[in-house]
Amino acid sequence: MTDVTANASCGGADSGLVASAVSKNTWRLVPLLGLAYLFNYLDRTSVGFAALQMNKAIGLSATQFGWGAGILFFSYCLLEVPSNMMMYRFGARRWLARIMITWGLAAAATAFAVGPYSFYVIRFLLGVFEAGFFPGVIWYISIWFPAKYRTSVLALFMASTPLSSLLGSPISAALLGMDGLWGLAGWQWMFLIEGLPACVLGVLCLVLLADTPDQAKWLTTEERQALLDELASDKHDKPKKDLWAAMKDTRVLMLTAITFAFTIGSYGIGIWLPLILKNHGLTNMEVGWLTAVPYLFATIGMLFWARLVDRSGQKIYNLMAALILGALGLALSVVFTSLFPALTCLTLALIGTISARTVFYTIPQGFLTGAAAPAGSHSSTRSARSVASSARIWSAS
Repeated sequence: MTDVTANASCGGADSGLVASAVSKNTWRLVPLLGLAYLFNYLDRTSVGFAALQMNKAIGLSATQFGWGAGILFFSYCLLEVPSNMMMYRFGARRWLARIMITWGLAAAATAFAVGPYSFYVIRFLLGVFEAGFFPGVIWYISIWFPAKYRTSVLALFMASTPLSSLLGSPISAALLGMDGLWGLAGWQWMFLIEGLPACVLGVLCLVLLADTPDQAKWLTTEERQALLDELASDKHDKPKKDLWAAMKDTRVLMLTAITFAFTIGSYGIGIWLPLILKNHGLTNMEVGWLTAVPYLFATIGMLFWARLVDRSGQKIYNLMAALILGALGLALSVVFTSLFPALTCLTLALIGTISARTVFYTIPQGFLTGAAAPAGSHSSTRSARSVASSARIWSAS
């Protein structure tokens, strides 16, 4: 403890102790939160697989499906800031657990939709209950990991996005094959089996997580103090903003426009890719396995890009490059109509948009602290309005 204090007084915490604390935090926090985000993303986008059976079963037109797929993001956007403020007030551990348990119940309840209006209501409630999870975790990571580690840690956490589709696509297609078991349709089994695990993860969150590093029982006293010193040095001379100041900050507004762009691309692909592939005459299992291919490359590309950013420190330039790649991939996917060239372009688009998201969420924490940090991260969800619009556009095509 004396050595740590001495090192801190000389301008920095003991690097070995900090590295040990970061390693322990990574193993404690990232697997649980990453698995939760995997189901979070899956419970939003698996509706695209359900549509292969559900649309006909409950009488949904393509436009009605588009509205149902998109309405989640209206309620999500509406309640994102209030949810994040509640997390800041009541503590991340309890609030994240509440989010997981309620969204898991809502996702499973989609199995009991009987028509367009019940489908709309359940999807709207799913957005209500999910609100606050993703930006809340981003903020949570920022209070546990020093700045120089965050891009890599965020990449590990956000690998859940492509992994969700990489693993979830063939699993979702296989669950559709349970059609008729115990009187339930395959799409109903899919919602139940993919929704309820979030409830279990919520309970584990209550048991295994802590709100702040000073409460981390899995760290030694020396590791805890070294980590706190390092985190404190990150915040030195950083301007502190309240909620309303953050919402009016020009940088927050610019970041909102950026995340608007890459979110519409990634969710547009995630929700509609199964139906796009189905139009090429593929079976449900073929759709499941082929949908996983772009996400395999997106996972590899995202982890590689995150390591590059950590080594170079060039966040802005790498964010620009990822966004350009995503835009080119999306544009070229419209030009090519045959299956494999179009799928290649969508793969490039996913590499770009998912890598951009990983780099992007390390930026707001560079100028937001305190209550402004979780609320400022809400800029990501303003782009949700665009997703609802994209769903209707794609359904009309």
